[in-house]
Amino acid sequence: MDNLWNYFKNLFQKAEESSPSQPLIHEMISRPDEEKEDYERWKKTLVCRRLMDWLNAQYAIFRTAPRAIDEAIDFLDTPSSKGFVIHFHQTRYSKRDATHFFDFLKEKVLALEYRSQISDLRTYNRADWVETIQRHYLKPGPRIRKTRQEDGRFLQKYGNITIELELRDDQVFNLRFRATSYQDSLFQEAREFEELILGIMG
Repeated sequence: MDNLWNYFKNLFQKAEESSPSQPLIHEMISRPDEEKEDYERWKKTLVCRRLMDWLNAQYAIFRTAPRAIDEAIDFLDTPSSKGFVIHFHQTRYSKRDATHFFDFLKEKVLALEYRSQISDLRTYNRADWVETIQRHYLKPGPRIRKTRQEDGRFLQKYGNITIELELRDDQVFNLRFRATSYQDSLFQEAREFEELILGIMG
């Protein structure tokens, strides 16, 4: 009983100390077997296909008419970072759909000769809600990063890729996908984000 009380007391103490830089909870993502099985089924559903088709269509619109994209998505386009944000709270997709899509994007990136650096979960005690951020952080595989090219520089493919799923009070808020490239003399320029999108769609 004392151990249980100490556990709860410690949890509330951490909640009070939680800040934008200090999470209340930080743990690795671990999916139970039943969720993994459900994910394998979900990948074959029309919901998955619709999400992928919609993302592909929105990116095509963004490339030609940026102001005409759906209000449920935004794109990031800077010299060092490219990506998108899906505002799931503005859609009818469920938490299950968003979580599986989050894992599905990771799977698609891994198929592009990337490796998983970390998959973790952080929970913060915000002023008006409890914020949980699940994150997949991926880097190009060792064959890509360790092979020096003829000009003496290294490949970085699309750069490092971060996929984050944000929940507020356990309700899905948004999903962020970002490819960040190195801007220095050690690496060749990153390949086009459009190629990354096509790779994910493949």
